[in-house]
Amino acid sequence: MNYTTTHSILRYRWLLLLVALLPVVSLLTGCSGSAAAASPSVNPYKMALMADMSLEIQKAPVSVSNAYRFAVANPDALKNVPCYCGCGAAGHTSNYSCYVKEVKSSGDVVFDQHALGCSICVDITQDVMKMTRDGKSPGDIRAAIDQTYSQYGPSNMAPVQ
Repeated sequence: MNYTTTHSILRYRWLLLLVALLPVVSLLTGCSGSAAAASPSVNPYKMALMADMSLEIQKAPVSVSNAYRFAVANPDALKNVPCYCGCGAAGHTSNYSCYVKEVKSSGDVVFDQHALGCSICVDITQDVMKMTRDGKSPGDIRAAIDQTYSQYGPSNMAPVQ
């Protein structure tokens, strides 16, 4: 083989290698870049770790387990929002109490099982999550929840003054 043929073969091999690696590199950089860029706008609030949830919550549908995770990590967001499923008779005082019975002084959470089987509780929480993502104020969120869900039953909270 002469120099020109050898050089052409090497260039051809480098070109093949480059063509083969280009999609892999672009996928890797695309994944890491988009996840980092999307995180703040997609999820501007904290979420409790799934490992900190009870086994029943971990096995629940994603919408339900995410509602529990949101409630644990963002208690003030749900303590200011009523529930309209009729759970006031069970002693619930906000949408938050549909998820959390108590937080012990040790920080351990005692979960309320109610929201595992109540779509209204979960729907309210998902609406709060969405409106929080959209940058709505707590007052606007409360007003929207009252307007949307008051048709389902009595509020478990006192009306806003």
